[in-house]
Amino acid sequence: MMDAITGFVDLFLHLDRHLAEMIASYGTWTYLILFLIIFAETGLVVMPILPGDSLLFAAGVFAGKGDLNGWGLFLLLSGAAILGDTVNYWVGKYAGDWILHRSKRRWIQKKYLDRTHEFFEKYGGKTIILARFVPIVRTFAPFVAGIGAMTYGKFIVYNVVGGILWVGICVGAGYLFGGLPIVKDNFSLVVLGIVFVSILPGVVEFIRVKRSSKRLVVRAVEPALHSTAENRP
Repeated sequence: MMDAITGFVDLFLHLDRHLAEMIASYGTWTYLILFLIIFAETGLVVMPILPGDSLLFAAGVFAGKGDLNGWGLFLLLSGAAILGDTVNYWVGKYAGDWILHRSKRRWIQKKYLDRTHEFFEKYGGKTIILARFVPIVRTFAPFVAGIGAMTYGKFIVYNVVGGILWVGICVGAGYLFGGLPIVKDNFSLVVLGIVFVSILPGVVEFIRVKRSSKRLVVRAVEPALHSTAENRP
């Protein structure tokens, strides 16, 4: 188990090295491998821990060096992201009830679903776009949309816009900035930075909700405290 965790962490932090090895070993087949990873991360609700933002950024870096075709990468991975969300939506629509109830959530952690529901409560349909940039949530958002019976016509618009923006921004950032010495010499830190920026909105929202909850508790308790104080002999 520890070996698997160590291997995953090494893959995550050294995507540049592993992607270089992949390109050297598989050549054109690298495009298919990248397509399948992005599709699985967005389309399979049991695969939320696969690298998304960082992988797209790393792919953009190699496109900037000429090892991968930038436009081909953008079109292919945008297609993978859109197709993945589409599959996830229909899985949620037709199998969501069975997965959530009959399987006793063995495959899905409730905290991830709750976090995604909070996004929908706050942002509505735009969650499909915004969730693209938030790890974990982007895997569950289309699934929850399917369960919640969002009309497919509305969903597909957000899906296409979100997929194109996500891939375009992440791959484009790698393409434009991957050649900078500070990025090349500190790639692991850059990857961690990408993850930090991705989860920052969720952390801020979590803190805001916690503070709001505490204020509500204080407001609810204050009248009782005043009443008690007034009734003391």
